[in-house]
Amino acid sequence: MMIGVTGANGQLGCSLRKISGEFPDFGLIFSDLPQIDITDKNGVRQWIARNGVQALINCAAYTEVDRAETEPDQAWKINALGPAVLAEICAESGIKLIHISTDYVFDGTARTPYPENHRPHPVNVYGFTKLQGETAVRQSGCEALVVRTSWLYSEFGRNFVRTILRLGAEKSRLRVIDDQVGSPTYATDLARALLTLLRKGFTGYYEVYHYCGEGTTSWYDFARIIFGMTGNPITVTPIESADYPSRATRPSYSVLDTEKIIRRGIPPIPFWTESLRECLTHLNR
Repeated sequence: MMIGVTGANGQLGCSLRKISGEFPDFGLIFSDLPQIDITDKNGVRQWIARNGVQALINCAAYTEVDRAETEPDQAWKINALGPAVLAEICAESGIKLIHISTDYVFDGTARTPYPENHRPHPVNVYGFTKLQGETAVRQSGCEALVVRTSWLYSEFGRNFVRTILRLGAEKSRLRVIDDQVGSPTYATDLARALLTLLRKGFTGYYEVYHYCGEGTTSWYDFARIIFGMTGNPITVTPIESADYPSRATRPSYSVLDTEKIIRRGIPPIPFWTESLRECLTHLNR
């Protein structure tokens, strides 16, 4: 099967490239700007036809949560219009689509893990545009999986782990938010789950799955454990969200229920600290 990957230079795209050798039955074709613009319908059609794409994994996204508050049109273009274009082409061409979404489609008021059928209610522009992307995929009629994930990190690109390591090398003290709880997700684990889902085949025309690391933590404990694993004696102080003003409101609780995707037969989801240790090993090479 020839699989096209859009947004290939991001964390997840790079992670898919890293593990592609584990799936020799797939041919993965990676593309990102400027080679392909997911909002350019004709350009996407030509790229799909030229490469014989049979399935598509859309990793492209506008992920600057705070900046989205002041750039809503740009966030909408990438997170909503782009998926709509991809889904329309997949529907007319009989191509399977996996679209990546986010825990930020929820408002964070729950206190137990969110199942797939929980009603979305985003509290910021980023979450709202990602929800619009999900809606466009559903309404297109294409054979699609939407996979929501949370707190994605990897050895690639910009993410919490790499940022914390950089700050830890520059400062002796850090203040980190302790009243937002979620599940860190290693992009390599997610990439492996996505390709396993493709290998198993789709079971319907539209399904939603949740995938995140096993276990929960706060940003404060996430940072503290990163420094503990790397042997950095930096002092980390817990603070509340109100003490760290930001443009975008963030959910205080965004843990996802992963029972459905586990039943689908993907590889066991590691506890998040196990995956973090693996990521740090790659970063230290």
